[in-house]
Amino acid sequence: MRILIIISITLFIIMSILFFSGCSSFTSTSTGESSEGMPDQESWGVTIYMTDAGLQRAVVQAGHLEKFNDRLYVLLDQKVEVDFFDMKEKHTSRLTSQLAEVDEKSNFMRAIQNVVVKSDSGVTLFTDTLSWDHAQGMIYTDDSVKITTGKQDTLYGIGFESDVQMKRWKIRHPSGVTNRGYEK
Repeated sequence: MRILIIISITLFIIMSILFFSGCSSFTSTSTGESSEGMPDQESWGVTIYMTDAGLQRAVVQAGHLEKFNDRLYVLLDQKVEVDFFDMKEKHTSRLTSQLAEVDEKSNFMRAIQNVVVKSDSGVTLFTDTLSWDHAQGMIYTDDSVKITTGKQDTLYGIGFESDVQMKRWKIRHPSGVTNRGYEK
């Protein structure tokens, strides 16, 4: 599975090579500090297409991306948005967060801060962190969650797991509120 960064990463690499070609070492020109810990690449206004067997599975957008080659790690920030698609490439849900971390070896992503997942079926999840296992097609967290349904039910819990379509989900330690009446 490959992550394709559409905003011309090739152009970015060429620009980086041209910029650093006059430098004999990677140090900051203004302070003389080492570049250790600094990203190898940065991009702004990023769109990443994630596919599986040639099928679009997710589209990730972020205002800013930092790539660290030695750790095979990507940090996305400045409003992260992920649109998920099913095996027929039909849109199923959208995740938004402030930050996201991506392990490039496994395509495992962790969304952080103000995480909201809204499914096209009307279920909405709110939490502080959420992990997405791309290979398994699952999202999950051990943090506190709030879930609202299309029927205006509100559920709370600690821990959650679901498919990315949010059709089959499980909440641990649940409590909740409903406005529906009791049916006999």
